[in-house]
Amino acid sequence: MDRDTGPEQAPAGEAAPVRATRDLPVRSRPIIAGLAADPRLPVWIRRAVIAVVVAVVISIFGNWRWGLTAAAAVAIVDTIYQSRTMGLIPAAARVTSAQRKTRRRLFLLRPNGYLAVNARAIPGTDSVIDHLVVGPGGVFAVDSERWDRRLPIRTVAGNSAAGPVLYHGPFSQKDRLAHARWEAAQASRLLGADLGREIAVHPAMVIYGPMIPWAVANLRGVDVFAGRAVGKYFRGRSRAARSGRSTGRLSWEEASEIFTAAQRILPPA
Repeated sequence: MDRDTGPEQAPAGEAAPVRATRDLPVRSRPIIAGLAADPRLPVWIRRAVIAVVVAVVISIFGNWRWGLTAAAAVAIVDTIYQSRTMGLIPAAARVTSAQRKTRRRLFLLRPNGYLAVNARAIPGTDSVIDHLVVGPGGVFAVDSERWDRRLPIRTVAGNSAAGPVLYHGPFSQKDRLAHARWEAAQASRLLGADLGREIAVHPAMVIYGPMIPWAVANLRGVDVFAGRAVGKYFRGRSRAARSGRSTGRLSWEEASEIFTAAQRILPPA
């Protein structure tokens, strides 16, 4: 899911991250990129266009003061309406810019045999699987994340056998990785119960924003990679399955059966 990272204590027994400074240098390019990625931008543009049209029309038939007053009234009414309607949608169920980008990339993989159900709720919980992807390389529960590009992505070696921890700047993402594994396990359980056989679901996390200093890293059982590498990742999983380097290979019939079951048992968020 697409979330903002916040302060978090370093896990016990692991290297303490460097404390973040309060005032980060802000450049115009990150600000512009952040605004362009904001899912509320289309609403703002539509509101501004409507207000301008109302102001022009009223000014032509009346005067410019009436036009400005009418435009302000329209903007206020639209703001109140949008806040009430959007407030009814849980934050976890709203489609984020990261999810939209991943959806487009996954759609382009259909010729490669991959199908995806997007934004599906896990029954009995408040959690949503961003993308459940089924194809020749196996079944995947994919999390789409957009993080602050000004903070670097890195790993910190831990003392546990679980392996290194993902860090975004000074913030540990151990809980994010654990949640991604949990979502995959829930999808595996539900699919297995529906189809009457074990279905392995592999967790993956797609990150937009900061530069990812690797192609694909498996961190605590979760494949982590940049958004631009979505196509490359799944095509690579198909090659690994064909060569026998991966045990998750699915025939077209098996993939279709699992995809149909996923549509049936995971309700839209």
